[in-house]
Amino acid sequence: MSRLFAVTNVLGMVIMIFGLAMLLPLAISFWLDDTALFAHSQAILITVFCGLVMSLVTRWHRRELQIRDGFLLVVLVWSVLPVFATLPFMLFMPHLGFTDAYFEAASGITTTGATVLSDLDKLPPSINLWRCELQWLGGMGLIVLAVAILPLLGVGGRQMFKAETPGPMKDTKLTPRIAETAKALWLIYAGMTLACMVAYQLAGMSWLDAVMHAFTTLSLGGVSSHDASFGYWNSPLIESIAIFFMLIAGINFASHFLVWRAKSFSPYRHDPEAGMFILITVGSCIGLAFYLWLMDVYPDPLTALRYASFNTVSIATSTGYASTDYYLWPIFAPLWMLFLSSFCSSSGSTGGGIKMIRAQILFKQVFREMIIIMHPQAVSPVKLGSSVVPNRIVFAVLAFLSIYIASIISMTLILALSGLDLITALSAVVACINNLGPGFSQVGPATTFAVLTDFQIWVCSFAMLLGRLELFTLLIVFTPAFWRK
Repeated sequence: MSRLFAVTNVLGMVIMIFGLAMLLPLAISFWLDDTALFAHSQAILITVFCGLVMSLVTRWHRRELQIRDGFLLVVLVWSVLPVFATLPFMLFMPHLGFTDAYFEAASGITTTGATVLSDLDKLPPSINLWRCELQWLGGMGLIVLAVAILPLLGVGGRQMFKAETPGPMKDTKLTPRIAETAKALWLIYAGMTLACMVAYQLAGMSWLDAVMHAFTTLSLGGVSSHDASFGYWNSPLIESIAIFFMLIAGINFASHFLVWRAKSFSPYRHDPEAGMFILITVGSCIGLAFYLWLMDVYPDPLTALRYASFNTVSIATSTGYASTDYYLWPIFAPLWMLFLSSFCSSSGSTGGGIKMIRAQILFKQVFREMIIIMHPQAVSPVKLGSSVVPNRIVFAVLAFLSIYIASIISMTLILALSGLDLITALSAVVACINNLGPGFSQVGPATTFAVLTDFQIWVCSFAMLLGRLELFTLLIVFTPAFWRK
């Protein structure tokens, strides 16, 4: 119980911070005099009050968190915050049930971008802004934000940060103090968001649309304030800006920080993921453009390149924007894009999937096994760049892939058992666990997840949380060993 109380105390602080994040849509609602002012004000009061009560009741149990406390806190933050994030939705749209509201909120915080809402153009701007802000906060991680602030309140954050940061290279520190690391990452993240926002506005978006889409571009979330997504503007310039910033956000933010600190682009050259990420993504854009042109989907190569590039980069980075209904393309193209979403983004980026670094380790491990089969006495270490990858990391990546595949298969079977067709079930699970957003068929880019039953919605919500927390962080809490003293 002592562990639970200590974690609850910190969770209460995080909830209060989260409540303050609601001030932005409240201010926009007041400024534009839209119809959601009451919903936002009530949501702030309820959220801050609940966080304050949790903190005060457990204040005597405040202490430095241990490693298991960190894992429990991360799971609770990512599963409990969507409960409070539902408040503006449910207070403004009383017809929206808790299941759908939780799915919408979890989709935002996990940067998945799947939605159950339609007629987005008719929603109050402040509600759309809240949907986009959720993705921006989730993009770098509310835990990282809390790590930068909670030390001021006497709560250390190293265990929280280790549990939250993705990828196999979790112990790499950018600065000596973990709070400074979190602040540095947020500064880079916020600076890039501001640059994206200005670029969108200069390209023709309204300021409010520019803010919202900058939030969801840098977070690789993909939520839009328009039902047609980027098809609403039908602008090659706006799409080009989105492509550039999606590619930037798909690279490890630690590399961005090192580039900024060194005032040199050399850290990108030493990043084992960045080059392969760009190569595979850009190569896929060119290849799919050529394929779509050959299949007479588009009349000329340039038009094919435009649509192939935007949608391929969007899906490969697990963003989920769409400028057209790509499910209507010959089936190879959307299937290849869905496959890219499983591994293309770098670790330490805001993207989803198993991450490029794990894919590289798996690829090199396959070749190492072939060499050992041919030459049993050979010493053939797995290398990334000039560094040798320890076997324990190789084994961890193999275990991760096993759980990843098992999770997709099991949840697909559950959705199929509940009545969904195979294409919808499989694509919904892959899209949610990769934090991508749209799938195929009934949950394609031209539709929403509202067609699913409540049970199916909860399965997809679990898949989103599982993917965002990179499997182990969530599943470890359900093991008996975690709760033993």
